[in-house]
Amino acid sequence: MALKVLIVDDEVLARSRMRTLLSECTEPRTDVVGEAGNAVQAMDMIQRTHCELVLLDVHMPGVDGITLANTLRQMAAPPSIVFVTAYAEHAVSAFEVEAVDYLTKPVRRERLQQALQKVVKARAGKDGGSPDAGPPEALIIQERGRSERVALSDIIYLKAELKYITVRTAEKEHIYDGALSDLEARYSHLFVRVHRNALVSRRAVRAVEKHTDPVDGEGWMVRLDGVDERLAVSRRQLAAVREALMG
Repeated sequence: MALKVLIVDDEVLARSRMRTLLSECTEPRTDVVGEAGNAVQAMDMIQRTHCELVLLDVHMPGVDGITLANTLRQMAAPPSIVFVTAYAEHAVSAFEVEAVDYLTKPVRRERLQQALQKVVKARAGKDGGSPDAGPPEALIIQERGRSERVALSDIIYLKAELKYITVRTAEKEHIYDGALSDLEARYSHLFVRVHRNALVSRRAVRAVEKHTDPVDGEGWMVRLDGVDERLAVSRRQLAAVREALMG
């Protein structure tokens, strides 16, 4: 079944290009149910037409895309939102209104197809889970002019390095601009502190082992699922890490 899409952009050429890109995407297939040049037109079409996804520009005359997305969130069965914009700096605001993805112009077909697949997966999860369940908790990583949503469930460890935090998943490393103490306070149910400079995923703790270092002497290390490296465990945090292992 095709994903029903509404294109919202104040530029006619941008809407036309998006139609072309959508026609080239086959997994999933899409059905463009309409176009709108501003938020008022978009709301009218959404109320009259069954729409599963809104491809939404940020900067438009009158009500902007972020405000429209926030309004759509209040609907009983809101469409998914993917922002398509020339401005990368609004990514954090976009994900705060629960956008599934954030694309910057010019959009490549491969990147659009990836966003569509995220929408299908997100909608399938919502339909199969609790009606009140929101999107998975995530960090918004901004690197080299792009923004990426990294689910907390995918993170193996967070390690403070100088002014930044290394965010490690099984696939890659990201650089996050933030404070480790803030992340610990917000997500203590998901991560346990192993050292003054590191938090690890509770679910990833595989073993706690004694380690002998020729310089520092005896100490403890934690082994984690998904990565080969081991992280040092301070004596102060040893009991908490062992508790995470047992839990």
